[in-house]
Amino acid sequence: MRVIRSAAVVVRCAMLAGTALSLCVAATAHADEVAAEAADAAAAEAESADAGSIIVTGAKTTRSATAIQQAEIQKILPGVSPLKAIQTLPGVLYVTADPWGNNEQNAQILIHGFAGNQLGYTMDGIPLGDQSYGNYNGLSPQRAVISENVARVIVATGAGDLATLSNSNLGGTVETFSADPLSEMGIQAAQTVGSYSTSRTFVRIDTGEFGGGNSAYISGVRQRARAWDFNGIQKGWQANAKFVHESDAGKFTAYLDYNDMVQPNEDATVFFVPSAGGTATPVQLYTPYTKPFFYPDFNGYRTSYMTALGNSPAAEGSNYRNYYSDAQRTDYLGYLRYEARLSDKITWTNTGYYHHNDGAGVVAGPVGQSITTAQAYLDPAYATLPTNCRFAANANGIRPAACTALTDAQAAAAGAALVAATGGSGMITRTTEYRIDRGGLITSLDLDLGAHRIELGGWFEHNSTTQWRRWYAVPLADPSLSTPYIRPGDVLQPLFTQYQGEARIQQLQLHLQDTWKVNDRLLIQAGFKTSAQWAKGEFPVQPRVGSLGGTTALPEGKINTQNWFLPAFGATYDFNGHEQVYFNVQKNLRQYQAYLAGGGGPWFTGSQAAFDAFAEQGKPETSWTYEAGLRTSRTFAGEIGFQAQINYYHVEFKNRLLAIPTNPGGIAGSGITGGTSTLVNVGDVKTDGVDAAFTLRFGRTFSLYNATSYNLSKYQNDYTSTALGIGAASDTCIGGFLVVGGIVPTCGKQLPGTPKWMNKTVATLNVGPFEAQVIGDYVGRRFATFTNDASVKSYFLTSARIAAKVPEGTLPLRKVELALNVTNLGDKKGVSTLSIGSATNNYSAYPIPPRQWFLTLSAAY
Repeated sequence: MRVIRSAAVVVRCAMLAGTALSLCVAATAHADEVAAEAADAAAAEAESADAGSIIVTGAKTTRSATAIQQAEIQKILPGVSPLKAIQTLPGVLYVTADPWGNNEQNAQILIHGFAGNQLGYTMDGIPLGDQSYGNYNGLSPQRAVISENVARVIVATGAGDLATLSNSNLGGTVETFSADPLSEMGIQAAQTVGSYSTSRTFVRIDTGEFGGGNSAYISGVRQRARAWDFNGIQKGWQANAKFVHESDAGKFTAYLDYNDMVQPNEDATVFFVPSAGGTATPVQLYTPYTKPFFYPDFNGYRTSYMTALGNSPAAEGSNYRNYYSDAQRTDYLGYLRYEARLSDKITWTNTGYYHHNDGAGVVAGPVGQSITTAQAYLDPAYATLPTNCRFAANANGIRPAACTALTDAQAAAAGAALVAATGGSGMITRTTEYRIDRGGLITSLDLDLGAHRIELGGWFEHNSTTQWRRWYAVPLADPSLSTPYIRPGDVLQPLFTQYQGEARIQQLQLHLQDTWKVNDRLLIQAGFKTSAQWAKGEFPVQPRVGSLGGTTALPEGKINTQNWFLPAFGATYDFNGHEQVYFNVQKNLRQYQAYLAGGGGPWFTGSQAAFDAFAEQGKPETSWTYEAGLRTSRTFAGEIGFQAQINYYHVEFKNRLLAIPTNPGGIAGSGITGGTSTLVNVGDVKTDGVDAAFTLRFGRTFSLYNATSYNLSKYQNDYTSTALGIGAASDTCIGGFLVVGGIVPTCGKQLPGTPKWMNKTVATLNVGPFEAQVIGDYVGRRFATFTNDASVKSYFLTSARIAAKVPEGTLPLRKVELALNVTNLGDKKGVSTLSIGSATNNYSAYPIPPRQWFLTLSAAY
């Protein structure tokens, strides 16, 4: 087993035999010799126990962090995404509608009250962007590295290290690391089969060490699985290649990732909440658990579901069903890195990387649900029609009651003409098509000055990104042209391009940190980083008037944001080699999203005036994070190991941004047309919480891990939401639930989607060649609206794994294992992902996937 020595970083772990979790801290070591010796000892111990023993090194850190190692990741479910794997860690909520966590459209991650796009993500130190579903600045970890090639994932739940490359990490970081090549030649392979026609095939070939310090591997994976509630296939190909050359002078690494995938999307159910004193409306009563797509039943969807004019059943309201929806992504990611050991006290590391992405988010559904957009482009009489004669949503061909310029027959004829113009099927396809071309340079210098260790570094990235909103026909004559597995633009010309947004973004981050070993017990860290962004957005294609929430033109312009001093300070004190106390204080900033195809960023506000006002007066979100904790590591009677950590944190989140729709009364998660919004600062959030976790091990036979988290995150302000969609924070708290006079009473309310209580448990039993593991995941009640007038119930999910290894020497292979994984063992129903939106009287929810089983045969030679 190769051990890569690092002069800067070692990992302190308390990893439990056979559990899904290791309590693990990434920290700066005091000296190169300490790092190397610790890494050697940890690796030797892990190898001797088949990666199933407690790994403890002597490193110290001022931050709270947890980690999960390669073997434990694959035990959760072979092929699981890095983000899904960390759901067993304290303070982390990750939910999605598929068991691997690969589907990004309905994935949701929350850490200490912060949403996914308020965290930072890297892979081997390469920035991955903010993980928004609408791609503009990165890619998900599972698209950056094959799951089986992940060495470990480290989660800083409070504040990430100053050197973490992110412009969005208000609430912590998720760092994924790919495995290095093995020192011996070998082949690894795994085949998984299971529920809903699952088939996952993984192969990796290692060269072993050759030519004096060289080693490499190449690997590939193919996965196919049917969605659990409709006939859509999740499928894709992915390949990784990594080359390492190591010598006394330094270490050179080259890495390449290719990913091409199709993910069928799950539709959310919209739930309506009666306002205080209000009554339910008929649409509130239609709340199905799932809304499965009709694909591939083309004729059934047309004739038994929609009307001839492409309208969905009126009784279903916003919970109508689409024909299909999917996400299609192709990524190329690569980097070159050289770690130069200039002396035994100076290390200089430089990295260059490049990422290209192209893809599309696709939804095909009733033309009636998109008629306000389709009519603006496809009806020749649109410009001369009185406003009160234009069709409303899901009312294609139906004359509005106030319209006197058309008869019912004329309206029906106009509706039929629109159906013919969109292919004659009564459906229309909308896409959001993506392109990303980003490249960057990273440099860091590590100086060992005895009692002080100085780190300084910088990151620069240039990102050119484009998003197109296009609409395509669904031809009645050839339904094969409309499937989730063909990009519409490859086989059809668009009916029209509603808009095209282009952004050019430059990022600059610098950091400087001093780690001072005052004595053998006390370690102090202090430093700061900078965060600067220069972003320009423009729209070569503007939406036609009336096609996008009444917007006449989307705004263009530049917003430059620089903060040159984001400080961090912390310390640890080691009492006796077993117990440590630590604290850390840190400020972070989230740069504006330069995404030009939806809400959340300044460039999708309703007018140029609104953009100009925000560019002048708006403020980026910032956070001050305070954390302190106690950790311990003990061994009793030589066989019983106990490791634990308790961490308290307080966060002051300033200048919260909210995108308020310019068409008030919109429904969270409904429709496929979309609209613009006004971006405003709506006040602050204060958070207090505690994470407590322990690992108890009885030799190699039994282990138990448990983590309990409490989070209290409360808004500090109300905000206003008027008919013009203008919002601002209020200094007073009116209380209650009812929106009065445009004031939304959020002050004192818990953040929706964030549970106050969570608990994670992992129990593992090893008996000879057999291993059994059970994982329990409790998620407490979550509020579903800003005003806390609706909530979803708590849930407790369990999963299990039983595995058997063929004893070594029985077969001419290094390792053979057969494992059975069962997810959602109790087949529980409930809400996984919540989509809050900015409305207060409705929310959207995705279902928990049902029980599923997967059988994996893996071998290594």
